[in-house]
Amino acid sequence: MSSLFPALAADPDDTRPALRFGERSLTYGGLRAAAAALAPRIAGAARVAVWATPSAETAVAVVAALLAGVPAVPLNPRTGERELTHILTDSEPDLVLAAPGDDLPAPLARLPRVEVRLHARAGDRTAGAERPMDTTATGPVGGAAAGGALPDAGEDPEAPALIVYTSGTTGPPKGAVLPRRALAASLDALADAWAWTADDVLVHALPLFHVHGLVLGVLGPLRRGGSVRHLGRFTAEGVARELADGGTVLFGVPTMYHRLAEAIGTDEALVKALAAARLLVSGSAALPLPVHERITAATGRRVVERYGMTETLMNTSVRVGEGPHRPGSVGTPLQDVALRLVRDDGTPITAYDGETIGEVQVRGPNLFSGYLNRPDATAAAFDGDWFRTGDMAVRDADGSLRLVGRRATDLIKSGGFKIGAGEVENVLLAHPGVREAAVTGEPDADLGERVVAWVVPADPTAPPPPGDLADHVAAQLAPHKRPRAVRYLEALPRNDMGKVVKRALHG
Repeated sequence: MSSLFPALAADPDDTRPALRFGERSLTYGGLRAAAAALAPRIAGAARVAVWATPSAETAVAVVAALLAGVPAVPLNPRTGERELTHILTDSEPDLVLAAPGDDLPAPLARLPRVEVRLHARAGDRTAGAERPMDTTATGPVGGAAAGGALPDAGEDPEAPALIVYTSGTTGPPKGAVLPRRALAASLDALADAWAWTADDVLVHALPLFHVHGLVLGVLGPLRRGGSVRHLGRFTAEGVARELADGGTVLFGVPTMYHRLAEAIGTDEALVKALAAARLLVSGSAALPLPVHERITAATGRRVVERYGMTETLMNTSVRVGEGPHRPGSVGTPLQDVALRLVRDDGTPITAYDGETIGEVQVRGPNLFSGYLNRPDATAAAFDGDWFRTGDMAVRDADGSLRLVGRRATDLIKSGGFKIGAGEVENVLLAHPGVREAAVTGEPDADLGERVVAWVVPADPTAPPPPGDLADHVAAQLAPHKRPRAVRYLEALPRNDMGKVVKRALHG
């Protein structure tokens, strides 16, 4: 069987909890049975698309594909028709896996559909549990279901496991081919950094079409032999309930932690639940310092940050039990990951001074194989065997990394200085009159670029004056980093992962 999930090779009647989505749950025995029934139906396919709703069916579909050795292409159900058509044309899946009742859009109509139906075993709770598993296909696919036997996907570490499409910020989305080797390496490195074991119960509400929610949030617990509880929709009440009921680890993005930080002032149950959790992890974007501080002050717990991206999975993380609390740090390189910072001309930066900004480049077993059908883009993404992340950072004396933003949107060159948008955003967020903030650069005849702050006021009827915000930044950082323009918004534009979409910000 697949070495990705050793726990599935154990007792077929294993009643340990594996997955829970709301009121529906599957034990390891139930997951094994469902995946073993589905895998032969898709065996032999070149690729399969997965309609990645936040459901147990999505998890079963991806696990079955991995067991069958068939690359899975997770599809965001909120993707527009034009982008979805591009992804399907580029990846050419042989069929689509979806839950019964899922209303699939027109671009998927041409594909044979395999419906993933769950059935109950001891300890499982599923809707329609009295019905047997049914993987009804509308077109020709692999062989018949094999009564509970797990298929052997082979042990080629370079075999493609997932094809995850990037956000397409500079053109049509590209399919990052993630080999089995990368999944195993990143998940094992995180287990080492976080002391992640089969005893952990992970709570999250992340989407399942992205590496954060799918690879880390579902495949991670299953590789460890632990369990995952997916909230379906994020709420502070849901987090408090699940952590109080045996949850040990929480995964979230900064938007989620921001909402938790706002709720803890009036929700004592949430404070107790967060304080009792073994591990709080934030990722996908930098967590603002004020959010760190509010959660730590209320609960005594720090939020651990890690750093990764679709093409590299996980690069760095703060390690459990590592040193004093240092908000803003995304930690040190994970096991077997090499990392360096380089200047614009590609020269490596050797200073660990916390000041010198460079582009992050990485290499290691966590890297993707390349972009599907895009050898040109794959070649451009590498400097020799180093992957160019496009992220800008500084390294502190202990080797830990602090990100300051993306090279394309967050590195502002003003008056001969390099300014990271992230550090200015953190200072703005510490101002009592600011609820949300984003920083961009725009052309300036004198400076080359000038710093522009986009601010959501804490009180929309009385926004802080631009001069006050500029003085606040100048006092905390340096005069050349102050915003030269401040623009007020009702809300910042964000994507499904909660990241600010800076290309949507313009004067």
